[in-house]
Amino acid sequence: MQTLSRKQWIGLVLLTLVWGVNWPVMKLGVTHYPPLTFRMLSMWLGLPVLALGMVLLRLPFRVPRAHWRELFWLALTNMFVWHALIIVAVKALSSGRAAILGYSMPIFSAVLGALVFGSRLAPRAWAGVAAAGLGVVLLLWNEFTHLAGSPVGVLLALIAALTWALGTNLLRRTTLPVPTLTICFWMTAMTSVLLTVLSLLFERSQWAAPSPAAWGAIGFNAVLIFGFAHAVWYTMARDLPPVASTLSVMLIPVLGVFTGAWWLGEVLHWQDWAAVLLMVLAIGSVLWPARRA
Repeated sequence: MQTLSRKQWIGLVLLTLVWGVNWPVMKLGVTHYPPLTFRMLSMWLGLPVLALGMVLLRLPFRVPRAHWRELFWLALTNMFVWHALIIVAVKALSSGRAAILGYSMPIFSAVLGALVFGSRLAPRAWAGVAAAGLGVVLLLWNEFTHLAGSPVGVLLALIAALTWALGTNLLRRTTLPVPTLTICFWMTAMTSVLLTVLSLLFERSQWAAPSPAAWGAIGFNAVLIFGFAHAVWYTMARDLPPVASTLSVMLIPVLGVFTGAWWLGEVLHWQDWAAVLLMVLAIGSVLWPARRA
């Protein structure tokens, strides 16, 4: 268990707010616009924001050639698969439920860390994983019938979450001798190129000028998601143990569900409220300071 510093707590709160609100924002953005193209434009416009932050912080852009291969694998597991698949899943599913499926990632990450990477989890960490898992099940309780009609969207979201979980564990153990923001910049740049190719292959016939609503969603993602939230997340994922960095963001799908209910008119049930309590317990199980002997 590891206690977060004040700076990490502030970053976590801002990350939760920005990423939680972004799920209905993305849903609005892709409702009448090609999803891969939406993501591509958001990333290309967000890349200069991230670069400006690196310049202001005087961080290097160069990655030694010997580490290019590792950087590619980090980009593949942390961003390539996640961004390509989850944005298509958002198109097919409701925003809140896409967030829930996407944020099964922390559960996958904790289990992978323990079973594959040899991370030792304290009993209360396992309790947190169980609470988070039950919270996800409760949030999906009233959606099973609906999800049965969108099996492809569900499958894409779960594959994206599992791959991102693997990437989180790899990032925690990376040997790259460069700042985290440098890694984030090049992963974003490579993913922007990939999404450009995918958009060209699958959505070229749908290309058109975005509507004002789509531009708003693209701008939100460019500045706050790719220019800010990703930098905060990758820093936390690299600095904190996997279980602490992942379960600590479990309020994001809850915020996504409630924001979607307020903004998009989705109906809430008792399971949603119970899931909030379980997510809070999951976060507390990994972030609450351990009692000293």
